[in-house]
Amino acid sequence: MSELVTGDAVVLGLRPARLPSRALASAIDLAVTFAVFILVSVVLGIASAALDEAAVAAIGVASFLLVLIGGPVAVETLSHGRSLGKLACGLRVVRDDGGPIRFRHALVRGAMGLVEILLTFGALASIASLVSARGRRIGDVFAGTLVIRERVAATGRSVAVPPPPPWLVGRFAELDLSGVPDELWSAIRQYLTRMQQLDPGVGRSIAERLAGELVARTGAAAPQGVPAAAFLAAVVHERQSRDARRVFAGPRAGGYVEVPVAPVPPVAAGGGSRGEGGGVGDDRQRRGGASSAGFAPPG
Repeated sequence: MSELVTGDAVVLGLRPARLPSRALASAIDLAVTFAVFILVSVVLGIASAALDEAAVAAIGVASFLLVLIGGPVAVETLSHGRSLGKLACGLRVVRDDGGPIRFRHALVRGAMGLVEILLTFGALASIASLVSARGRRIGDVFAGTLVIRERVAATGRSVAVPPPPPWLVGRFAELDLSGVPDELWSAIRQYLTRMQQLDPGVGRSIAERLAGELVARTGAAAPQGVPAAAFLAAVVHERQSRDARRVFAGPRAGGYVEVPVAPVPPVAAGGGSRGEGGGVGDDRQRRGGASSAGFAPPG
């Protein structure tokens, strides 16, 4: 089973769900839905006891449509693709590009689910899921959605985010990162740890989309000439640096203790000295080492 790589890098590393897990999630959802439908039918039957048969039939049809179709549509829309059954099985419905679904996606899935799941007792949905390479039923095809596994087995080791080029370290110290959601940070980290495995064209497109969303969240444009991947790495490094400062700076006497910084040794006078020359050479070597992390300086 191949991993899913989406255009927005939202679900990088996640895999499409298969029929057994989807069937179990659908069974849980149907059990809950029918329980609610029976409860609503009993309440409406008691409340409409004085009405004629036509009104009772109309109320029954309306409750059927609202509970068995409108209920799942509302739940998937409000939970961004996580119904109770999918939450229990570690699944989630996303768009083809990896983004969260909206009302129209959930509406198409719910309407097609009436035929695929309810009227055919799940036979049509099962056949379509078995035939599809990514386990999609007909409702997913028409809605442009995909059910993915949100929980995968741990690999036992974590992959470190590659460092940014040295010429970008500290350049975004004044950037406001408070408006960036955790989902976007996770997507950026997943891209940076996997960008060497992606096709160069696909990786460049993903980096540009993530950088555009990050710029929209921070309100500051990316510097001209800086590659999108390098910009993402530098911003992630800045966030990690801020987190490290908060961890190592503890509260004391109503304030904060600043992290001690090692003093810089004085440079001997005279531009031709060996000490100064070595420092300049080291600085140039550090600036030239940006390509080791997979980035290239602008220009």
